[in-house]
Amino acid sequence: MNLDNLIQQFQKKDSAAFETLYHMYAENICGVINVILKDAERSQEICQDVFVKVWEKSDQYDASKGRFFTWLLNIARNAAIDEVRSKSHKNQKKNLAVDSLVGIFENSEDLNSKMDTIGLQSLLIGLKEKCILLIDMLYFKGYTQKEAAKELNTPIGTIKTRIRSCISSIRKNMA
Repeated sequence: MNLDNLIQQFQKKDSAAFETLYHMYAENICGVINVILKDAERSQEICQDVFVKVWEKSDQYDASKGRFFTWLLNIARNAAIDEVRSKSHKNQKKNLAVDSLVGIFENSEDLNSKMDTIGLQSLLIGLKEKCILLIDMLYFKGYTQKEAAKELNTPIGTIKTRIRSCISSIRKNMA
């Protein structure tokens, strides 16, 4: 069966045509998603979601506008970008970094010596309490600047200025 006939059968909700198209394209689509996400397991999940979405919206494919693979690829790329932009994805990436820090501190009898070992204590020298609170909220708890401003009942402009000042202080401590 040629590709055009296969796609027509797919658009008529023929499950055998869907399975054939899936086997033809799944590996490539998953690879493209993985290039964007850099997470093989999550890429597999998104790939499955893309094929379900394509199945549900098969009537929207128009051969006169382009190749089937290009249409499928655009849907996959958009799904991967949506995932990268999602708050859960961003929080997952943040949590991985925080989890590794937790492992460092869990077995510590002397927290200060461990902080000194990884250099955190020297970076926090001279920082105001407000800076430490903001850094904790924005970088470790996943707040946006807008959410932090609301939580602290402080104008967003003040939050932005403070965090710039805090980061500047940390940079000075790094030098």
